[in-house]
Amino acid sequence: MSSLLEVSGVFVSFDGFKAINNLSFSIDTGEMRAIIGPNGAGKTTFMDIVTGKTRPDEGKVVWGSDNVSLLKMSESQIARAGVGRKFQRPTVFEDQSVRENLAMALRNKRSPFSVLMYRKTHQDAARIDDLAEEIGLTADLKRRSGDLSHGQKQWLEIGMLLAQDPQLLLIDEPAAGMTVAERDHTTEILKQAAKTRAVVVVEHDMDFVRKLDCKVTVLHEGSVLAEGSLDHVTQNQDVIDVYLGR
Repeated sequence: MSSLLEVSGVFVSFDGFKAINNLSFSIDTGEMRAIIGPNGAGKTTFMDIVTGKTRPDEGKVVWGSDNVSLLKMSESQIARAGVGRKFQRPTVFEDQSVRENLAMALRNKRSPFSVLMYRKTHQDAARIDDLAEEIGLTADLKRRSGDLSHGQKQWLEIGMLLAQDPQLLLIDEPAAGMTVAERDHTTEILKQAAKTRAVVVVEHDMDFVRKLDCKVTVLHEGSVLAEGSLDHVTQNQDVIDVYLGR
């Protein structure tokens, strides 16, 4: 089985500092992966590279069954190709309802002209209802998004990403600031999403990572330090020394 995303031999330097140092990483369709590591390990830079925000000094970033290079594409082209990213802080349209936020996300798939001429269809309405059920916000569709809790805003933003039907979801620290119940629900949303697409979660919360029950990649100084189950990597002495022992 060929990888959905293949990062190989990637280097990135900022003012002489090697943020990414010969990084190689791959993920398959329908795979959940957690990325952990100390601050400055290169987790955010990795996501910046995959989404086109940062251009590496050298290396390859190959995408999809056609093995196209993401390095030749703009950020918007990469997003249209099927890479979705959620940042740590939720960014929803707070004055709009949950339903309106999800509808706008669906419209992102259309051309600018189509957006201007947009008329809601029964198909769109059904899709919004399905998304709301998937993220657990069916009862909140009419609510102003600014009135949602922090966790609910995170779920809404995940729903807005799912509305664009990405093949890969990059999620940055989704558990931060959530209650225990919200974290548990977020776990279920991400597990459900990973049944039909690849999901990469950057996270510091080890309890949250354990509940994801997936392969873990540990980054340190811009490269992969260890990889495997959470139990496997947390027993690795190098991981203990540079991350868990702090």
